[in-house]
Amino acid sequence: MPDPVVHLVSHPLVQHKLTLLRQKDRSTSSFRRLLHEISMLMAYEVTREMPTQLIDIETPLEAMRSPVIDGKKTVFVVIMRAGSGFLDGMLEVVPGARVGHVGLYRDPRTLGAVEYYFKMPQAMQERDAIVLDPMLATGNSAVAAVERLKETGPRSIRFVCLLAAPEGLARFHARHPEVPVYTAAIDRQLNDHGYIVPGLGDAGDRLFGTK
Repeated sequence: MPDPVVHLVSHPLVQHKLTLLRQKDRSTSSFRRLLHEISMLMAYEVTREMPTQLIDIETPLEAMRSPVIDGKKTVFVVIMRAGSGFLDGMLEVVPGARVGHVGLYRDPRTLGAVEYYFKMPQAMQERDAIVLDPMLATGNSAVAAVERLKETGPRSIRFVCLLAAPEGLARFHARHPEVPVYTAAIDRQLNDHGYIVPGLGDAGDRLFGTK
């Protein structure tokens, strides 16, 4: 069994924007813009290991062989609803990627994940999946999403979040130890309501202005 891998994205620009994002008086439009910018920056880190292939091109001076990625082999898997705030920035970096959606909500009593939607591109066996959700809190939604995603047999899976709680990381890697996690911060703990603290509140509510 492989050892769990967590990549902490510590770039100063990511950390600076995360600090601004955490502030409670941040407006909805500002929160949305910052999340978009952070997702673009994190996309560079999560795609660092993407395979490339050589193609024949011509520069103004001569012919050569040069590397390109096949964006169509990448699938961004959005855990709805907050994951959609992560998507646009990622697509700006990898515009050729396909997009899949997993609709999950958290049962307020059990904190368990309840699925209401699942749609992936065809031929997932040929694709690399990057799962997007700003918060890895209890880990229940992430575990459920990756379990469903594995049924489609993707070539590889990575999980990207803005914040993670130690409890969520432990639960996620207990079920999916081979799936690497990319995050900008690992916060202290969960509170009694299953929220990350110090955290930044409910990412979906702050993103869509619903609270």
